[in-house]
Amino acid sequence: MYARPRSKLIGLLYLTPALVFVTAFTAYPFVQMVWLSFNNWTLITPPRFIGINNFTRALGDDQFWVSLGYTLEYTLLITPILMIGGYALALLVSPNTPLRRFTRAVIFIPVVIGLGVSSLLWVWLFDPRVGLINQALSDLGVIDEPIQWLGTDAWVSTWSIILSVVWKVLGFGMILFVAAIHAIPHEINEATMVDGASFWQRTRRVTIPLTSPTILLVTLISVIGSLLAFDQFYIMTAGQPFNQTATAVFYVYLNSFPYLKLGYGAALSLILALIILVFTIVQMSLTRRRRA
Repeated sequence: MYARPRSKLIGLLYLTPALVFVTAFTAYPFVQMVWLSFNNWTLITPPRFIGINNFTRALGDDQFWVSLGYTLEYTLLITPILMIGGYALALLVSPNTPLRRFTRAVIFIPVVIGLGVSSLLWVWLFDPRVGLINQALSDLGVIDEPIQWLGTDAWVSTWSIILSVVWKVLGFGMILFVAAIHAIPHEINEATMVDGASFWQRTRRVTIPLTSPTILLVTLISVIGSLLAFDQFYIMTAGQPFNQTATAVFYVYLNSFPYLKLGYGAALSLILALIILVFTIVQMSLTRRRRA
């Protein structure tokens, strides 16, 4: 009779650390950010309530929309590369053989390297004077003079950053896809092989449909990560040339800290959070339709 309330209390005690963590480091800061977005605060003067002025200002801020547009462009460029590349690698290394397990580990190693450290590594690799990339291209006879990969041309800088990010995070998607492929019952694959289906037929008609929830999840994670891109752009280009490679989060950082426009930075953060929420809702809707 008393076992059920006691079990609920024990369950609540187990949840308490997580609830405290979420409240202290997620819920409370979010509420503070919402409050701050309705104020004008520069850290030097006390907060002053201004209502929705920060949001109306954002609607007319050309640089913010340029930065947001560039972020969306970067997301559209890198997401298919990460998804197709990660899934293709997963198909190649999913069978459990010693060589394929070793290959998985090698591809996954860059994932555990911090994004800041990875970006600094690629800054060195792209350096026009001592970088190994220019040196390799020169030795192969592809170029006659060193290429300035970062900070002078927005298109070249973007693809240089995409290369560095793909190297860094491709293994993460691959591991998730491998796990989804391994979750498919062996009987299904054996039945398709008995029916004479080729590898590509099994992939197109069995593997991809059965792993579609994971594909949607990894796509959402990739999109969110791209929309929140900051470290690699801050370290590798600092928004140059002329803020053409300034992402939305980079612009939020510039307003919040160097310019001390904390209220405006909070409003921009909420706008970006709303965009991410829309992507999340779309992903959840697609997942439910697939399950239905």
